[in-house]
Amino acid sequence: MLKMTALILALTIGASPTIAAEGPAPAGNYKTDPSHTSLNWSFDHSGLSRYTARFTGVDARLDWRPDAPETSTLTVEIDPLSVRTDYPWPQKVNFDAQIGSDPAFLAAVPITFRSERIHIDGERKGSVEGLLTLRGKTHPATLEVTFNGSMARHPRMGVPKIGFSATGSIRRSDWGLDFAIPQLGDEVHFVIETQMVPAGYAFH
Repeated sequence: MLKMTALILALTIGASPTIAAEGPAPAGNYKTDPSHTSLNWSFDHSGLSRYTARFTGVDARLDWRPDAPETSTLTVEIDPLSVRTDYPWPQKVNFDAQIGSDPAFLAAVPITFRSERIHIDGERKGSVEGLLTLRGKTHPATLEVTFNGSMARHPRMGVPKIGFSATGSIRRSDWGLDFAIPQLGDEVHFVIETQMVPAGYAFH
């Protein structure tokens, strides 16, 4: 019992951002830490629930300028074949592959987002306006972003880290994804959680 308590205390102290944080993360180029990044999306399903799935292949690149965050730039590339639906009968239908590659859905075309303007709405709030390319079509899209904080040296990884949360929505019909509307909702909501590390960091 004493050993277990000591272990929990050690892990708690080691996880605290005030330990070895050494101030905020510096300016520079950052990329997503895939083990601490998620992109979930959902839409109305027959008015009964929100169908929810996610992408696991998300590569975001941020030119971080903390002294003037509105001048930072963001680019994102998502692998459509990384969609994960947790379909319960994969032995019958490879639903993930169907959504990711079928011409009626994501058509195996990379999804990209490129920021054009960043607005700061408070100490930790802002919005990122940019261009979203989906199925080869490009239209404006906006992310509502919360800056969760940063540290100059993560206590375990030993490098700077930055954390963000973001939400947004699009109408999929704008990108030609009009399958089964209105039984399946046109408006798609997405929720993003990410931690970012220096672009040169090598994951093992």
